[in-house]
Amino acid sequence: MKRLKHIKNKYIITTIVFVVYMLFLDDVDVFNIARQEIKLNKLENEKEMLLEKFTETKTILDQLDHTDALERFAREEKLFKRDNEDIFVIVEEGE
Repeated sequence: MKRLKHIKNKYIITTIVFVVYMLFLDDVDVFNIARQEIKLNKLENEKEMLLEKFTETKTILDQLDHTDALERFAREEKLFKRDNEDIFVIVEEGE
């Protein structure tokens, strides 16, 4: 009977309803916060990858000041060729 008396208390009922509302029913509930944290972590990882890629590209761009370096880069990386030559790409198959 003592427990039943505590359950009928309006303050306890109000507190329980408030906690349930805040945890599960509100726009900023526990699940939404967890999803946002996961999304934030993914975006931070993507930001780090893009910064590394940007730094690498910036380094390559700084190296391509001269036409000789530009031609070498275009021929090696982008497989450009002169008009009178053929390019053969050899790819080793991994096991």
